[in-house]
Amino acid sequence: MIYTITFNPSLDYVIQVDHFKPGIINKTKFEEILPGGKGINVSIVLSNLGHESTALGFMAGFTGKVIEHKLESYGAKTDFIHVKKGLSRINVKMKSDEETEINGMGPDIQPEDIQELFNQLDTLTEKDVLVISGSIPSTLPDTMYEQIIERVQEKKIKVVVDATNNLLLKVLKYKPFLIKPNNHELGEIFNVELNTRDEVIPYAKKLQEMGAQNVLISMAGQGAVLVSDNNEVIQSNAPKGTVVNSVGAGDSMVAGFLAGYLETGNYKKAFINGLCCGSASAFQVGLATKEDVENVKKTLSENDYIKIVRV
Repeated sequence: MIYTITFNPSLDYVIQVDHFKPGIINKTKFEEILPGGKGINVSIVLSNLGHESTALGFMAGFTGKVIEHKLESYGAKTDFIHVKKGLSRINVKMKSDEETEINGMGPDIQPEDIQELFNQLDTLTEKDVLVISGSIPSTLPDTMYEQIIERVQEKKIKVVVDATNNLLLKVLKYKPFLIKPNNHELGEIFNVELNTRDEVIPYAKKLQEMGAQNVLISMAGQGAVLVSDNNEVIQSNAPKGTVVNSVGAGDSMVAGFLAGYLETGNYKKAFINGLCCGSASAFQVGLATKEDVENVKKTLSENDYIKIVRV
C-alpha cells in the first residue's frame, strides 16, 4: 500500500474572477471546491492512475468530513485522525490577472493526536511506500518529518519526501528513497539561483551525497531532472502545452513517478511518467487522469527531449 500524509488538509475553493479589484464586489466566472493538500493531491492522482493509496493526516469539524468524502469519491482510501478542536481549513485560490491565495489556519492538533498517527505508522511493513509532503502547521513540532521517518526506519519502507529547506535537509540522513524539490527550493537550500537543467545537476548530486537515494527536480516550463541511485542523470524539456493551473503539478509528478516506478522498476519510465503527469495537471484545472497523461506522452518525442547521462 502507498500511504500519503497530509498534516493540514483543506477544502480548496478555486475561483476565477475577471480583472479582480480590491474594495469592491467581484463576481466569479468559475468556481469549484476540491480536497486540497500535497499528500491528498498525490493520493488523488495515484487513484486516477489506477493505484491504491491510503491518505493519512488530521481532520476536524464539518469541513474535515467533506474533505474525506470528496477524497473517497476519487477512489482513494482514507484513515484520518479526527481532531477535537478547530476546523479543517478552507483555502481560497483565486485566478485573475494574478493568482492569489488565502489559506485558513487548520485545527488544533494535540499530543494524543500525534501519538495516534505514530500508532498507525507502526502497522506499516517493508512492502509499503510512505509519501510525506507539505508544510507543518504551527500546532505540530518542527521535527515532525524526522520523528516519522525515524519511527519507520527499521521497517525499510520506501519513503518519499516533498518538502522545503530544513524540513528536507534534516531527513536526508535517513536516506529517503525519493525527494522532489523544485529548482527554486533547491537554489534556496544552497543560496544560489538555478535556472537551467544543467545548473541543478551538481546541487542535486550534493543532496544525494547528503543521503537522498534519488533526487527529482521539477522545473516548470524548463522540464525536469532526475539524479538516480544507479548513477544516471535523466533530464527532459517540458512537454508542450498551455499552463492553466500550477496547483498540484509537483504533487502529480510525484504520483506519476511512483506509479511508473512501481509498474516497471525502471527509472527512465518512471521519470517520463512523472514528467507527463505533472504537465497534464498543469494543462487543466483538475488533476491529471490516466488518459490525460497518455495524451501528453504522445507529444513527447524521446529523440527531441530525453537525455540520459551515466555519471
